[in-house]
Amino acid sequence: MDLIDVSGDQSSSTDPAPPRRGKMAELLLPGGTEPDPRFTLANERTFLAWIRTSLALLAGGIAIEAFTSDLFLEPVRKGLAVMLLLLGMLLSAGAAVRWIHVEQSMRSKTPLPLPLIGPLVAGVGSLAAAVVLVLILWR
Repeated sequence: MDLIDVSGDQSSSTDPAPPRRGKMAELLLPGGTEPDPRFTLANERTFLAWIRTSLALLAGGIAIEAFTSDLFLEPVRKGLAVMLLLLGMLLSAGAAVRWIHVEQSMRSKTPLPLPLIGPLVAGVGSLAAAVVLVLILWR
């Protein structure tokens, strides 16, 4: 549907608004074309899901150190806590880097990068679970 203003000029109500980009966006996301907002929002939701997972790992590391003193020997307890805390830190940093790389790929219409943080979480999470399982069975 076209709208007519008082001067007689016609402007389409479906014309896209110019993108709002600041200096930080220009540094992180130079060039390319603005992707469909649905894809950008989906990328953001994925980033936030990784951040939630990171926070859960950080909370798990703190909980292991704070509440399992009678369950595990001190070196094992500290090792598990440090492993979960480091994984949480790496995951939050990796989520930010992945968000930027995916956004850059969408803007330049290139293939999406491989997800490297998924195998990292799976590997370290499996290692931590194996240590806990062995200690529980050994006890």
